[in-house]
Amino acid sequence: MDIQSKQLGAQDIDSDSIITFPLGLPGFEDQKRFRLFGEEGNEIVYRLQSVDDENLIFSVAHPAHFHINYDFVLTDDEEALLQLQSVDDVLILILLHKEDNDVEGGKPTVKGSIKSPLVINTERRIGLQKVLATIEQSITLTERVSEIAVSEA
Repeated sequence: MDIQSKQLGAQDIDSDSIITFPLGLPGFEDQKRFRLFGEEGNEIVYRLQSVDDENLIFSVAHPAHFHINYDFVLTDDEEALLQLQSVDDVLILILLHKEDNDVEGGKPTVKGSIKSPLVINTERRIGLQKVLATIEQSITLTERVSEIAVSEA
């Protein structure tokens, strides 16, 4: 199957590699079919390209690259929609945004997207965007004794 992408150009894809978002994504509810593309030499940022709209592409990443660990529960409806059989089939991605600044191209951030991760059943290739009302934050501080100067009085 051939698809067009303004950013990636013409792509020949296997129709079995399409990820379906039955509800679309918030703001893009009419776009339900996407394909995930990697980039050679870049193992952090991936591209989520709409199969039906060549102009619609998202930059996504694994939350662990930004030291984000999610602990949330899917509703029964969400589990049914994803057709989950095993937790091992779950892939969580976060949407990246470019900062608006004077640097050409900006740098990718996760600002605003940590409350709405993508949850994908990798076995069935079905996804949804989970909107979290609240997120619990935890911070781990580590002390490196060898770098602390101790003075004696």
